Amino acid sequence: MVVGEFTTEVDTVVIGAGPGGYVAAIRAAQLGQKVIIIEKEHLGGVCLNVGCIPSKALLNASHRYEQAKESEVMGITTENVQIDFAKLQEWKGSVVNKLTSGVAGLLKANKVEVVEGEALFVEPDEVRVNHGYESTRYKFNNCIIATGSSPIELPNFKWSDRVLSSTGALAIKERPNKIVVIGGGYIGVELSTAFAGFGTEVVILEGSKSILPLFEKKLSAIVKKNLKKKGVVIHTEALAQGVVESPNGVTVTAEIKGEEVKIDADYLLVTVGRKPNTAELGLDMAGVEMTERGLIKVDKQGRTNVSHIFAIGDVVAGPALAHKASYEAKVAAEAISGQASEIDYLAIPSVVFSEPEIATVGLSESEAKEQGYDVQVGQFPFAANGRALSLDATEGFTKLITRKEDGLILGAQIVGTGASDMIAELGLAIEAGITAEDIALTIHAHPTLGEMTMETAEVALGMPIHIAK
Repeated sequence: MVVGEFTTEVDTVVIGAGPGGYVAAIRAAQLGQKVIIIEKEHLGGVCLNVGCIPSKALLNASHRYEQAKESEVMGITTENVQIDFAKLQEWKGSVVNKLTSGVAGLLKANKVEVVEGEALFVEPDEVRVNHGYESTRYKFNNCIIATGSSPIELPNFKWSDRVLSSTGALAIKERPNKIVVIGGGYIGVELSTAFAGFGTEVVILEGSKSILPLFEKKLSAIVKKNLKKKGVVIHTEALAQGVVESPNGVTVTAEIKGEEVKIDADYLLVTVGRKPNTAELGLDMAGVEMTERGLIKVDKQGRTNVSHIFAIGDVVAGPALAHKASYEAKVAAEAISGQASEIDYLAIPSVVFSEPEIATVGLSESEAKEQGYDVQVGQFPFAANGRALSLDATEGFTKLITRKEDGLILGAQIVGTGASDMIAELGLAIEAGITAEDIALTIHAHPTLGEMTMETAEVALGMPIHIAK
């Protein structure tokens, strides 16, 4: 029995407090709206709590562990390097807590009221929030849905203590001796990189012809080579069929290039994608239109077919990226306030925190050609960069795709150390309509990895300095 139900009127309700929701709430409040944000679990959503942030913390610890063991080339020798996984998890948790506490402080500073509970539409302009045995209704002028996504659970691989989603993998208390990973996309590759760095034996089962199938083969090939250096076994065109669990591990059955194979391991990690969290919102009561995949249909402002209801992030079409959600959040909040903001994905970057990192923005070479552009391509190797040499990180390259007639930058790809940070300059270049000449004429500090952006622009212009033409 639900007791204590009453109705509160607000300007804007935001459902979900992840990197889409909390940003939307803050921006809407900054624009003068009375805002409440509803969250059923944790402020910061998947990204801060069980996604982007803890996985990068785990990767960083993995890199440090490897560096401590393998720096003989620099004359540094260490012995008996150990990893305390429980202590590592404590440190990871402290990183998460600092960020989520920061979100709480920002919401409070912007006078956004946080409501704990699960939201359900009961009318097109009203939601009910259930929290235990209590329920409250909120009548709103505008609503932004930002409920994110969840890992896809396969029928033959139900979640358990031994069959894990990415969330479960990030919470392991001891270092596994061996894990099997179903899915060679960015989540599978990142977690495989982290565990392999700690010395875990890793087997990846990927259904397509290559890991990271959404990226150019020249980029993913370098990552694949490094995974193999770490001892990771990669099976492509592999179909996982089933798993048998025991108290101490799993046996995974897979069809690999037509042959049935059984693989024993401590854990099975399933990373085959994510699904939008829209099924339990009661969107039919609000009249909101959705696709067959459960995504919410929106226009260029994030507006649904119900004019005062907006949706952002993983519940709408496009890549499931935290920075995409945050960007859409600002557009939706500004649209609610009457501004002419519109979504433009032209310069949205994609990053894989693999080893080395991959980062892309704008059009790939093939995409540019398909769209009818006559392109000029510039490519510069990390091996010719002084900073990369001093870091002992010479694998990879930067690549610029420019319009031949005027050098306008159409896209960029980077594979190498620091790619995730370097891509920002190129995203700005595309957003601002900058040419290769503009970048080549911009003085870059030496010695830095960022110099390679300038060097690559010079290659595109046909006048390279630090590589032979």
